[in-house]
Amino acid sequence: MSTVARSLRPFASRVLSQKAPLSFSVRRVSPALGFPRGTIRSFSQSPFLEVKKYTESHEWIELAEDGKTAKIGITEYAAKSLGDVVYVELPAADQEVSAGEPVGAVESVKSASDVLSPVSGKVVQGNSILEDKAKFINESPEGEAWIAEIEVSDAAELDGLLDEAAYKETIDEDH
Repeated sequence: MSTVARSLRPFASRVLSQKAPLSFSVRRVSPALGFPRGTIRSFSQSPFLEVKKYTESHEWIELAEDGKTAKIGITEYAAKSLGDVVYVELPAADQEVSAGEPVGAVESVKSASDVLSPVSGKVVQGNSILEDKAKFINESPEGEAWIAEIEVSDAAELDGLLDEAAYKETIDEDH
């Protein structure tokens, strides 16, 4: 469940549990009047909160809530194109990478492909699950089968990447 949904659920529950006034006239009343004092929270969302972006070379990056670390992996489209993955080369911890440089590689029965870092940063860790179970990438390419976690040098680099809709358009153009 997304962070936004988790944070809105208590608010929505309180709103829905409020009883409607018995009078038939329509009145504009501040929603704050129906809540006990001090329970209203304003909701704001950081533009960097769990941002997932894509590259034209079929990598994804998801910035964590802390705004400093991000996970990098290959897209579902890339995983399907590669076929059965047999080996994943993971990056070494503390490796410095620049945007567009390889941060790992994926080999399948069909081919091999470098995984390029969408942004600059320092590798925190590789996904150790993939050392023993490379084909996990085919099962969850945009989920738990991420390839590297990095400490992002400049979160503004994410602005130059594609959002999900723009990425899907590039896939449709490829067909």
